[in-house]
Amino acid sequence: QVRLQESGGGSVQAGGSLKLSCAASGYTFSTCGMYWYRLPPGEDRLEERELVAKLTGDGTTTYPDSVKGRFTISQSSGGTKLYLQMNNLKSEDSGVYYCASDRGRGPYCLGYNYWGQGTEVTVAS
Repeated sequence: QVRLQESGGGSVQAGGSLKLSCAASGYTFSTCGMYWYRLPPGEDRLEERELVAKLTGDGTTTYPDSVKGRFTISQSSGGTKLYLQMNNLKSEDSGVYYCASDRGRGPYCLGYNYWGQGTEVTVAS
């Protein structure tokens, strides 16, 4: 059974840093796509999660402009951990952060994901 578990969330002052981790059990992250999403504070509809970082098996990374240059997505060499280094955090970065991985295996990518349960990040201004 696939399980993704995030850790590393917490409270930090604006300008600070956090590193989120996502550990996979019974699974290695898919080369089709490995992701970090954020659900803004006060929002409980999961469909409102916003993409903050994407990594594919060829090493290509994608970030929205709002986090570009501040966030870095990476994975462990064994493919069972995904990380998100967040620097120069801003209050608008607050929210619940979810890791995700495409359910397919390259080249048979499915476009829908396994999800973790989320870890909360609070950035105080």
